Amino acid sequence: VQLQASGGGLVQAGDSLRLSCAASGRTFSQYDVGWFRQAPGKEREFVAVMTWIGIASYADSMKGRFTISRVNAKNTAYLQMNSLKPEDTAVYYCAAGDAASIPPRTPVEYNYWGQGTQVTVSS
Repeated sequence: VQLQASGGGLVQAGDSLRLSCAASGRTFSQYDVGWFRQAPGKEREFVAVMTWIGIASYADSMKGRFTISRVNAKNTAYLQMNSLKPEDTAVYYCAAGDAASIPPRTPVEYNYWGQGTQVTVSS
């Protein structure tokens, strides 16, 4: 499956952004879809995942601010980010992995990755 992330940009602290992840190539609905982010000099960090059956899981620091969703009919997943903070600045990646019994939260559990979209939050 091929993934294309979009929707990043430059915003101010407290603003909102919605990222999109468009998939093509295989049956999107059969995959778990996750979002990760990577800031300069840091490791790739788990943000959120929605499993193929619609179970959502979030990193603790994103709970209450970020919401993951998916519309299988559109082969698209979304990450709604509210109350953005400067520390949310990073390249955000979407990823897809084979359906798992436990929501995958590590990069190695994902088979396919998008190219990333930059999110910059100014203070």
